[in-house]
Amino acid sequence: MTLAMFIQHLLNSITLGSLYALIAIGYTMVYGILRLINFAHSEIFMLGAYFVFWGVTLFHVPWPLAVVLSIVVVAFLGVLVDRVAYRPLRDAPRISALISAIGVSFFLQNTAIVFFQAIPRAVYTPEWLATPIVVKGVHVLPLTLFVPVMALLLMLGLMYIVYRTKAGLGMRAISKDIETSYLMGVPVNRIIALTFGIGSALAAASGIMWALRYPQLQPIMGTIPGFKAFIAAVFGGIGSIQGAVIGGMVLGFIEIMIVAFFPSLAGYRDAFAFILLIAVLLYRPTGLLGARQEDKV
Repeated sequence: MTLAMFIQHLLNSITLGSLYALIAIGYTMVYGILRLINFAHSEIFMLGAYFVFWGVTLFHVPWPLAVVLSIVVVAFLGVLVDRVAYRPLRDAPRISALISAIGVSFFLQNTAIVFFQAIPRAVYTPEWLATPIVVKGVHVLPLTLFVPVMALLLMLGLMYIVYRTKAGLGMRAISKDIETSYLMGVPVNRIIALTFGIGSALAAASGIMWALRYPQLQPIMGTIPGFKAFIAAVFGGIGSIQGAVIGGMVLGFIEIMIVAFFPSLAGYRDAFAFILLIAVLLYRPTGLLGARQEDKV
């Protein structure tokens, strides 16, 4: 493999890892606060891409405005999902909320099939993102650089909210002890709704960038990326934002590089993620940065 090809594969792995990281953050934020795996997250990811598609093709909204509107709408949808499907089960056993999450996932996916139809849709890509740049023999799509840069900015914004604002302080307090947070006057339901909104907005942004990179829309397009992002969150330590980022980047790197160095294994690229999940669960169930949860008695 030449140096130019290696650099191209490296950039592709950073791009893919950034997308996994953005989705994984949504999983890990919700789990960190509610100990809930939000299976509907992959459908939120899918809806972000579809809303941009319909905004551009049906309502002829300029692409940048369609992106912003899509992220805002999906953020509100995430808050609505929490309000309707999860908040009434706040005091119920965790298995009830988990089953509710699976139900919401199927509901959103099948609703999308009915309204959007299962026909694959081509995605509009702005020309400035699709014209290759050649630097010393390395062909790079601007999209390959745009995705990691946007992902980095979104992650920095999230870290500012979590570690520099009162809402972030509330999130961290709830993640430690939700009952004590109630007693201390933390607006728990409002903070949880905000968490769902932020996580959904990040998933929408990731879905939009995923659709630009793999320009085809389908109602089931979120399933595999969602599973892989969940694996990334588990690998990094579910409940840890930094762990989700590391997990996403590592998973993207492994997936791209194995196929680059061993092209004959390309058909098994999805299997590597699940092998990684099994290995993590066997040898380090808390992940790289996850903290061991002690049961209260």
